[in-house]
Amino acid sequence: MKAKNSIFLACCGAIFVMVSTVAPLFSQSDPVHDAGIKIATEESSNELSVLVGKSVLIECAQPAQRVVVGLGEIAVASAMSPTEILLNGKSAGETSLIIWEKGGGRQFFNVTVRSNNTTSTDELAGIRRELARELPGQTVTVSGGRGSIFLRGTVKDMVSSDRAVAIASTAGKVVNLLNIDVPAAEPQILLKVRFASVDRSVEKQLGINLFDLGLGNAVGGITTGQFTPPTITSTAGSTGVTGGSATAVFSSENSILAFFPGLNAGADIEALETKNLVQVLAEPNLLAQNGKQASFLAGGEYPFPVVQAGTGGSGSTVSLQFKEYGIRLNFIPTITPRGTIRLQVAPEVSSLDFANGVEVSGFSVPAIDTRKVKTEVELADGQTFVIGGLLDNQDTETYEKVPFLGDIPVLGKFFQSMQKTRNNTELIVIITPELVNPIPVGGSTPELNYPKQFLPPNSKVPMHTPDQKPTGTKPAAPPATIPVEKLLQSMKPEQQLQIDNTSSGTFGSSGSSAQSATQ
Repeated sequence: MKAKNSIFLACCGAIFVMVSTVAPLFSQSDPVHDAGIKIATEESSNELSVLVGKSVLIECAQPAQRVVVGLGEIAVASAMSPTEILLNGKSAGETSLIIWEKGGGRQFFNVTVRSNNTTSTDELAGIRRELARELPGQTVTVSGGRGSIFLRGTVKDMVSSDRAVAIASTAGKVVNLLNIDVPAAEPQILLKVRFASVDRSVEKQLGINLFDLGLGNAVGGITTGQFTPPTITSTAGSTGVTGGSATAVFSSENSILAFFPGLNAGADIEALETKNLVQVLAEPNLLAQNGKQASFLAGGEYPFPVVQAGTGGSGSTVSLQFKEYGIRLNFIPTITPRGTIRLQVAPEVSSLDFANGVEVSGFSVPAIDTRKVKTEVELADGQTFVIGGLLDNQDTETYEKVPFLGDIPVLGKFFQSMQKTRNNTELIVIITPELVNPIPVGGSTPELNYPKQFLPPNSKVPMHTPDQKPTGTKPAAPPATIPVEKLLQSMKPEQQLQIDNTSSGTFGSSGSSAQSATQ
């Protein structure tokens, strides 16, 4: 049936294929025949849609005289007969088609060329076979449409979901609509660390300083210089030293003093033996989730000054910063597919060392005595490693003597001094990871034994969270399955806990101070 201004559209994608050697009977462009330009205002609501690489047959009511396609890189029109036009899609996009009919009539078409991403039935069947082979017992349905593949159903874990997406993506774009069984809670890892440190030192000092306050009309002393001798001062009289006086001042409080008034002479004997023992034992226990970092610090912070040069001719300023010290433990546990626990662990023991401190702008800054270990080990549940051990022995001996006099047999010992120092340090770090479960509901919790009882409360109601459960509707049970997107959202790292208690003080050259805290 034919009617004026009506067309018959037949999709011939499976029949007609554009051949590059076919020449169109009519021009692809509308040349300008005269100098005057006339713009056609006639529009049509005719819409044409074709896939890339497919064809559409247009049948006209009147013979066509000229055919024009707006963008030749999107579609190409070829005349099969005076009343049949074949339109071929080349690339995705939109363009226009105008047909001039015999008698002066014109037809306008809006042409849309769509991408050809349609998944064939054979491809979908192949995907279903692979999914059934790789994910047995898991219900996954596959469907296709508009160039995409849709996955629906329920899988047991993220590995199965990723595998299903990888299989389906071989045939095109995948839309993952799968649900996943709610996984069990991540296991908790308890890390037991034991620090054992023993520092021992033994020191012996032996020496003698001889001094004379007037024997033989002489004032003076003999010393090896290793230990501080007394300071001797004299005041001359009218007849020289004989009529004067002499005094000795001692700065060492650990000496043995022998003075003979009849001879006006004496000896300052340094004889001291020192023994020091420092023993540190710490057993920090820290709990963390799989793959999450945990840290522990038992110690404190000490202030140390930082000198900063002034600007604009002003004097220098001293800013106080704080540095942590004590017993520290940082670790990240990870459970491997083998069931073992891989640990990134960094234990540290530090203490203030005032003996090796420095003076900065009048401030006494102590040094830090630090012993730390950073390593990565792998252990099974309950196994133990000694990850750090230190045995340090130091032996220092110092001898000093007065030349010639110190070489005299027997008597030479009075002109010699000796100091022996022995230091022994032992450190060991033992680490044991364990997989633990929380205390069940209603189970007894650890209690502390206090040496003395606290004051009784003013209220008869115990001052703690009530033990009664809320009344009313019971909370809904957790779902058995959730969408993939929701599970991935719950697995994202949480916002890190920020703790900033750093404070600093700035001191000017005039001695005034101004303190500030930043957060």
